[in-house]
Amino acid sequence: MEIRTFADTDRTELRELFSRVGEGAPTASLWGHEESEAAMYLAPYMDLEPDSLFVAVIDGALAGYLTECLDSSTFPSESERMEKAIRKYRLVFRPKPAAFFARSMVDIAWATIRRESTAGDFDDARWPAHLHINVAPPARGTGAADELMNRWFDRLRESGSPGCHLQTLVENTRAVRFFERMGFARHGPTPLVPGLRHGGRRLHQQTMVWSP
Repeated sequence: MEIRTFADTDRTELRELFSRVGEGAPTASLWGHEESEAAMYLAPYMDLEPDSLFVAVIDGALAGYLTECLDSSTFPSESERMEKAIRKYRLVFRPKPAAFFARSMVDIAWATIRRESTAGDFDDARWPAHLHINVAPPARGTGAADELMNRWFDRLRESGSPGCHLQTLVENTRAVRFFERMGFARHGPTPLVPGLRHGGRRLHQQTMVWSP
């Protein structure tokens, strides 16, 4: 296994890997339109911060990746990227995304009535960096995820970053356990993620933080 920095020649293979890494997870697909999801959670990191994108290579093939940003204030927020994807791909006119956004509106109204918060962007100068990590199912248990995280921690320390955050789901207990094992701690409330469902259940955002 090799952990290395992303190269521009990885684009096609990495995009193909994106379609497979979420298998079995609650967020395998957010709204049922893979191209727009990749435009939100993969393409910006390849374009804007390729030096902080690491890939795991097993037997010559990409098996996982970790996208990250050293300073989230310099990177388009998730809300901004979502708005851009909605416009570019006309998601409100596509059946599956339209259903997702309709559920989102209902969830937000439901939360407002109950005076409960909903998931959103995270902004705290103590943990300015952020990451997303994905490993293909056949590579899980090989140590690829651990090595990707360790490579990222090295970059954080070398850059002098005060800390890093990530956002996962409360219900994704496997991911939460992994991040805790890697030194992250749960932080803040666990608000509803509007529109998202897994097995018919509503899902909740879990923010986690790490400091060197």
